[in-house]
Amino acid sequence: MLTAERHSMIIQLLNEKHSIKIQDIVKATAASESTIRRDLTDLEAQGKLVRIHGGAILPERKLQEFSLKEKSTKNLHEKTQIAQLAACLVDEGDCLFIDAGTTTLQLIPYLKDKDIVVVTNGLSHVEALIKYGIPTYITGGHIKAKTGALIGAQTVQSISNYRFDKCFLGVNGFHIELGYTTPDPEEAMVKKTAHRHALQTFVLADHSKKNKVSFAKIISLQEAALLTDKLSLEEIEQFEKQTTLKVADK
Repeated sequence: MLTAERHSMIIQLLNEKHSIKIQDIVKATAASESTIRRDLTDLEAQGKLVRIHGGAILPERKLQEFSLKEKSTKNLHEKTQIAQLAACLVDEGDCLFIDAGTTTLQLIPYLKDKDIVVVTNGLSHVEALIKYGIPTYITGGHIKAKTGALIGAQTVQSISNYRFDKCFLGVNGFHIELGYTTPDPEEAMVKKTAHRHALQTFVLADHSKKNKVSFAKIISLQEAALLTDKLSLEEIEQFEKQTTLKVADK
């Protein structure tokens, strides 16, 4: 098989599966492992894929970020399932940080009868927190119009004044090797700070965030429990080797 044909087949397989192992490519192309490694290096140089240990994934538009309105209706059923799962982890008397985001927003109705205190940097969360009578503190900071999140140095300083029992974070992507990521470095720092001031951190991310990698790293996969949905048995086994995992539809 010619090099161009192998490259075309590799990209086709990635478009179908989003991530692929070297051994799968070897099997599909009947080429040697060393040849496939060179192919992956060439394709990565062309910006057509991202190499990871043992294989490759499709590149993401790392700086792309959708608005709150665009994200609010996407995978709403799955987000609600994940939120219900997260609510079961909250104990009476907990002090919580609830991150800005559409999945964390779905958590709030399920906390209405709990004796808790919440700190949030999500402007869109405030109305719901008031509606359900949940004692709430909101951070200061710069308002990010696109997502309704408060970010920046003032937000980080505000969060640093608190200590949380549990921290619930939203992310744009989770990857078994590259961890939790988001497009905005300032937002990543806010999330990281909340994590550092919490006894436990939970990331709420539906299956569409799986194997996605954005510009700014928040924390490694091992540093927070992952609450998600629709993972295969093989994927569950892989993620459970790296972190505490709870799957909403398991």
